[in-house]
Amino acid sequence: MLSALATILKDNWEWRKQIGRLALFELVKKSRGAVLSWAWFFIKPAMYIFCFWFALDVGLRTGSGMTEAGGPPYILWLCAGLIPWFFMQDMLGSGVDVMHRYPYLVNKIKFPLSGISTIFTGATMIVQLMLMVVLFVIYFVCGQAPDIYLVQVPILLVLMFVFWDMVSILFSQLSAVSKDVANLMHAMSTPFFWLSGVIFDVKSIPVDWIQVILYFNPITFFASAFRDAFYDKAWFWEDPLMLGGFAVVFVITLVLMAIVYKKLHEEVADVL
Repeated sequence: MLSALATILKDNWEWRKQIGRLALFELVKKSRGAVLSWAWFFIKPAMYIFCFWFALDVGLRTGSGMTEAGGPPYILWLCAGLIPWFFMQDMLGSGVDVMHRYPYLVNKIKFPLSGISTIFTGATMIVQLMLMVVLFVIYFVCGQAPDIYLVQVPILLVLMFVFWDMVSILFSQLSAVSKDVANLMHAMSTPFFWLSGVIFDVKSIPVDWIQVILYFNPITFFASAFRDAFYDKAWFWEDPLMLGGFAVVFVITLVLMAIVYKKLHEEVADVL
């Protein structure tokens, strides 16, 4: 297991320049042929956020009950959870099936398989960084002043990149062998969104055992952690149960990634 982990780290470091260039090329390829080009990276999330804001804050008046008098507006709370979700949604979608997305890197160039996942994760993270700039703009437009809690945002971004890159490496190996894995993860994307606290406060759930289960959900962790930084003015490590639950999932994912990579990385090339 340790040897597989060392191989993954070594390959990603030695191929870091190629990975960076291919991640940028992935973004160029996505925007090619569209008149608005890179603007689509912002238009789709903006429409998504507007629909949820209108439905929850204007229609159902959910936001009115969550915003204290004189506190930040509900739109900031909503965006702090939705913007990280866009990254996680892509990783749960195309991110778990990158081998079928870049078969030429496996069969023709003999690119390290773990690096293929990092290409997609890097391209998706670049879009996430651009959306984070938008989130900071929303933060200041809402009348919020810079504070010490914002320093945890870069930490969370790095942590999010590493964790979801591991998820991609793990499941892309499995989905290369069996498409059922990718199909299952795609089918679970919608339940993950509605059941993970992306648009509701997990801590407001009155049933304790449901809260405990959600503490082991990495989507819940990141949505809550970014809200702590931008809205609730708290440190994400102040909740030991949620941090502990994520730490357990992180370690399990790391171990499974190394085991699966060691057993399947040679077989993947033959399957593709």
